[in-house]
Amino acid sequence: MVKLSKEEKRLLLDIAHSAISRAFRGDFTPPDLESLPLNLRRKGASFVTLKKNGKLRGCIGSVVAHRPLAEDVHFNAIAAAFKDPRFPPLHPDEWPHVKVEVSVLSDPKPLPYDDMEDLLRKIKPGMGLILRHPLGTATFLPEVWENLPDPYIFLSELARKANLPPDVYNDPRTEVFYYTTESFTYDDL
Repeated sequence: MVKLSKEEKRLLLDIAHSAISRAFRGDFTPPDLESLPLNLRRKGASFVTLKKNGKLRGCIGSVVAHRPLAEDVHFNAIAAAFKDPRFPPLHPDEWPHVKVEVSVLSDPKPLPYDDMEDLLRKIKPGMGLILRHPLGTATFLPEVWENLPDPYIFLSELARKANLPPDVYNDPRTEVFYYTTESFTYDDL
């Protein structure tokens, strides 16, 4: 994960805000990459989280870098606002009350383990986790630890998010990956 400057973080937040504001008018045009710093033109993975009155209002992202970071933030912001299946599409009246957070992810790395007990010893707050199984996949950003500080509950809820049983970690077909994030809002700059 590339260390972003304060200005690069501000640009990513501006891109997210602009994407949502313009989407209300039916304009989904991605940012002009040529005008952006190199770090934002490189492939990157991001999540955009929307909170209204401190409560989750939308969160969509990519766990693997597959397009320029600026474009990833742009499209994830639109998806978080209008396509998160847990919420109705964002209404223009809500928009002034929504806080945007951008999280830039490191490349996921495999987290080998023997069984659930071994995995419980290896995971730590601050790790983002990806659960991958033939019957389902899910991820929790590192910030989820704030609401689920108990490692067993963290893993159980991650399995539930993937529509899998909590003991899925004992299935040899289950893979776990970890990553870190750099998350920021305008308040952080």
